[in-house]
Amino acid sequence: MLRRLLVILVRRVSIALLLICLGCSAQSAPPEVVRLIQRQVRAFYALPPEIKVEVGPLRPSEFSDYDQLTITFDNNGKKQNLDFLLAKDHKTLLRMTRVDLTKDQYAETMKRIDVTGRPTRGNKDAKVVAVNYDDFECPFCSRMHEALFPVLFKEYGDRVLFIYKDYPLVEIHPWATHAAVDANCLAAQNNDAYWAFADYVHGNQDEIKKESGIAAQIAMVDTIATEQGKKHNVDAARLEACIKAQDDKAVKTSAHEGDLLGVDATPTMFVNGEKVSGALPVEQLEAIFDRALAEVGVAAPDHKPAALVPNVPPAAPSK
Repeated sequence: MLRRLLVILVRRVSIALLLICLGCSAQSAPPEVVRLIQRQVRAFYALPPEIKVEVGPLRPSEFSDYDQLTITFDNNGKKQNLDFLLAKDHKTLLRMTRVDLTKDQYAETMKRIDVTGRPTRGNKDAKVVAVNYDDFECPFCSRMHEALFPVLFKEYGDRVLFIYKDYPLVEIHPWATHAAVDANCLAAQNNDAYWAFADYVHGNQDEIKKESGIAAQIAMVDTIATEQGKKHNVDAARLEACIKAQDDKAVKTSAHEGDLLGVDATPTMFVNGEKVSGALPVEQLEAIFDRALAEVGVAAPDHKPAALVPNVPPAAPSK
């Protein structure tokens, strides 16, 4: 009797599993539709040949004439999932983007940026905060720095708080991480020493790069940090030990944070959460700051004539 019950139970489980599998199969788009989607998506997005396009199973959607599906772009294991709507007649594919209007996306972005202990410039009580992911060896970062300090800082310093974070492009800038560590060694003791170092390095990149070899360039960066330390009366022994140790954990943490935020080039700035990619012209930066100020109810400053502000080149290459 017990054996018979076990046989019946096994059969029922097998039937249930078969129905589940049949259900899964029924939810998959027909092979010819999958191939059509892959072809059209590849053409529409002009995907390079190494990127694979994977079409997921169909799912019910909240729109009566459409099914929902996920398409995965696989670039050698680095995957990106995008949701689409497929018409039931298989003639139309729609890109689906859901925006949660109950959340302030810019505010959510700012929550993900850790500015604890970072040196600042500007009004510490400002309602607008500009966080710039910076690379000391990046020429475009120097152009952005030149636009921010002193040009825009003179206009917005009483209305905006400026903060730099580290995002060295290590693949193309061999001494950028070292400079970031040196800057942080100064920041640990003196806020103004950090900014003086940032001003000098960004203003004298060409002089540093004229040094013969990476070792000589790094030595010059260390000398600049030491000199700025003396000018700002920091503890010389503590600074020297910090520079020698070259502890880059904080720099790597900052760069990883940038990756999670979608930073892939320098400079990249977030103004109250709005992403600003590249070294934009001063006029465009003014428009971004003015909009951010208006959103928090703060009046924008009077601007200088365009002829008095420098032109700024486009963005740096990707990391």
